Amino acid sequence: MKELLELLAKAVVDDPDSVHVSVVEGERSIILQLHVAPDDLGKVIGKQGRIAKAIRVIVKASAVKEGKKAIVEIID
Repeated sequence: MKELLELLAKAVVDDPDSVHVSVVEGERSIILQLHVAPDDLGKVIGKQGRIAKAIRVIVKASAVKEGKKAIVEIID
């Protein structure tokens, strides 16, 4: 899931080298913290949060296959 989130975020931002994902793993859930450059924050969120919502849906679907719940946090 970490690799998937990095791949999706790097495709959207202008500075893909600044994309970093940190993982906080619990027993039944995973929190993925997406760190991007401050200039790319708007690109990751998108108009009315559409891109962020789409990224979250894809990552959650991937987590369901592993039997876990995924939460994506976007941090600048």
